[in-house]
Amino acid sequence: MHEQNAHADAGLGDAGSSAASDSAAAPHEAPPAARTLDVRFVGSGSEYFRIWIVNLLLTLVTVGLYYPFAKVRKLRYFHGATEVGGHALGFHASPWVMLRGYLLVGAMVAVYSLASHFSAGAGLAAFAIVAALWPALWQSSLRFRLANTSWRGLRFRFTGRLRGAYQVMLPWGLMAAALIGVSVALAPEPGRQPGPAAVVMGLLPLVLALFTPALLWLLRRYQHDHYALGGEHTRFSTTMGSFYGVFGLAVLMFIGIVAVLGIGAAVLLPALAGGQKPSTGLGGAVVAAGVVFLLAYLIVLSLVGAFVGARLQNLTWNGTRSAHLGFASTLAVAPLARLTLKNWLLIVLTIGLYLPFAAVAMARLRLEAVAVLASTDPDALVAAASHPNESAAGDAAGDLFGFDIGL
Repeated sequence: MHEQNAHADAGLGDAGSSAASDSAAAPHEAPPAARTLDVRFVGSGSEYFRIWIVNLLLTLVTVGLYYPFAKVRKLRYFHGATEVGGHALGFHASPWVMLRGYLLVGAMVAVYSLASHFSAGAGLAAFAIVAALWPALWQSSLRFRLANTSWRGLRFRFTGRLRGAYQVMLPWGLMAAALIGVSVALAPEPGRQPGPAAVVMGLLPLVLALFTPALLWLLRRYQHDHYALGGEHTRFSTTMGSFYGVFGLAVLMFIGIVAVLGIGAAVLLPALAGGQKPSTGLGGAVVAAGVVFLLAYLIVLSLVGAFVGARLQNLTWNGTRSAHLGFASTLAVAPLARLTLKNWLLIVLTIGLYLPFAAVAMARLRLEAVAVLASTDPDALVAAASHPNESAAGDAAGDLFGFDIGL
């Protein structure tokens, strides 16, 4: 957030009034200047590699049962390596509590799988039950994660209500139900050629894409409207139109890059095949086309993905602030695109062993692009260090189904 106007302390008003009664010419106290708390990530790829490889091996040996312990080790490392204003974050969750959550979610998935195996109706009923519980699990995930994250001994909190989680998830549920219903209704009968229904089916992804910015904005608003630290409660001011603007520009960027690459391929491939025998020229052109296509695919994903990722991070955090705290995110597209492409290439070349180094590099780039703006002395922030006894089931569900809870 670029708003850096300082707020005067309430006590200064009383002091100013007393001084004014003694002398009309008494100078007024100036409001405290805004302070910038830089965010630094001090972790290293080699340190995290040792944690990552042990976590991977123990998770495989225990058939997944070690995963909650592996995740706690990972989160403690990344939180401890993240410094805000020179003070590291902390993560305090118990892996045993998280294990119970993972076992609960695993049991739910097992029941759904068994029900689907016996009959389609039972599977659909089990899916409906899981879908009905999902908003509660998501809200529990947010509360659990924030309650176990600290800065300077103060625990964060998530104040969003369960009702709000269901209101946010309702459009997603309706969209999923509509897609499933239309798919079943328009599915061609066995032995018959697809008719006009195939056109409708082909338009469904486009319809879903049109609603994606709105649904993503609803998720971000629910999250960033309910973060709390002590007496500070955040509010989210970014508009839905800003999200649509980012995705609209991303579509135009994608079309432009694909057009340029297509023209380049049309010029390059005949040149590669020219001057050779038809058989050898064709084989060389096919190989060259495959290489060019793969590189072009990586470039397009890197550029467009980096554009969307950088713009959404900046919009989200610049639009999040409380009474005395704000954020300024200045993540640039070009560095993010270069790092994304580099990470993908090295991960492929090292058969996955570069993953921990890539995670550390990405965390450093994203985190150090953010600064915290405080219009009050951070030492003056007063909070009751509470330790909510939250269920870890929501956090487990968030991982199992790939939710990004935006921390």
